[in-house]
Amino acid sequence: MAADITFWVDVLFPALWRGFTVTLKLIAFTAPFGFLLGLLIAVARVYGSRPIRILAKLYVIFFRGCPLLLLLFILYFGLPSVGIVLGSFYSALYGFILCNSAYNSEYLRGALQSIKGGQMTAAKALGMTKAQAVLYVVIPQALRKALPGVSNEFIYLIKYSSLAYVVALIELTGAAKIVASKYFLYFEAFAAVGVFYLVLVTIATFVINALEKKYAIPGAQ
Repeated sequence: MAADITFWVDVLFPALWRGFTVTLKLIAFTAPFGFLLGLLIAVARVYGSRPIRILAKLYVIFFRGCPLLLLLFILYFGLPSVGIVLGSFYSALYGFILCNSAYNSEYLRGALQSIKGGQMTAAKALGMTKAQAVLYVVIPQALRKALPGVSNEFIYLIKYSSLAYVVALIELTGAAKIVASKYFLYFEAFAAVGVFYLVLVTIATFVINALEKKYAIPGAQ
């Protein structure tokens, strides 16, 4: 069965566009919350008390070590058995945030640790508390150093958002799967999905490169 123009215009593209909006929604919510949670975990690991550092490290070990697919299964299929029903969208969203934040925290932790301790000492000498020094002196510099790594994780987020279909969320890949199964046009459907992701990743890459150039630390390699 060969695809004609009617299939592309009236069936495939509208279905993929609806799925694409769901994918964009997932990314739009995951990226900021995954970043902020990752930053919180990174700060806890570097500047927290010993019990907090241990808890933060365990968080990272678990969510980096747990395959994302398995995590989504736990949230969507496992939690209802103990009375917690999240639904497709929130199961995918929480799974992506937990995974994304764990990886972001490692990039951010490395950046925080790269800031020389003398800056903290100088900030305290000016009357800042430890929290103020971390917030206003250390973190702004660390964010610039962590930008390449965090940006790379954002690209990964775009691509692994395709796993949301396994928890019955009709995003881009899920929409293609439904159309392909109905019309038996698997190559056409998934090739079109590949184009969507390629365009999205390309646009994100250009924006990221512009941000990295703008906020690059002068003289840094």
